[in-house]
Amino acid sequence: MRVRPISPDRLVAELTERLLTAASAPASDGSAPPDHLRVAVDGPPAAAPDRLAAALIDPLRARGRPALHLRAGDFLRPASVRYEFGRTNPDAYYEGWTDEAGLRREVLDPAGPGGTGRVLPSLWDAAADRASRAAYQELSPGTVLLVSGALLLGGGLPFDVTVHLVLSPAALARRTDAAQRWTLPAFARYADEVVPAAFADVVVRVDDPHHPAWVQRDEVTG
Repeated sequence: MRVRPISPDRLVAELTERLLTAASAPASDGSAPPDHLRVAVDGPPAAAPDRLAAALIDPLRARGRPALHLRAGDFLRPASVRYEFGRTNPDAYYEGWTDEAGLRREVLDPAGPGGTGRVLPSLWDAAADRASRAAYQELSPGTVLLVSGALLLGGGLPFDVTVHLVLSPAALARRTDAAQRWTLPAFARYADEVVPAAFADVVVRVDDPHHPAWVQRDEVTG
């Protein structure tokens, strides 16, 4: 597998160009570009997908493209569901922590073709374990909607562009906080069963956050 070393700043710049191109490209049937571009920035917490998604907002806006960043962590299921089999069950974390139906209903479908363009920026306040009571937001035409978080690519969520941040098992274990190492089997399952590196539009290796590497799409083998 060939990888191309890239600086963090250059990574943001190249991803910005990639998203601008995708947002302006006509559909496969030759019709007009989509009203909004739905982008997944997928990776374990150790890969800091939220930080990368947030870093893309200002460059996109500087180029005249509206952008909005939402966190999958704000679309969790209630604690009674997440912790049904204990607070540190990796299978429950893998299979059912994120409310994918809610994320699709409140964000991805409204931002997709024929959608209302009216999205909910957060659904659940995990700390308070109650609905976040956030207000709906109307997307400006042509918004790049960035959704960041872990395990986003295994459930058929309707993203237009997918970015997957990957670490080697050793790097993932080393960079995962001790209190969260119980999640490591979930990420091993994700790599083995979903194989996101085999189909994501952009794959970036982040074993060292200061020295990422872009994996050329046609080189990805999983």
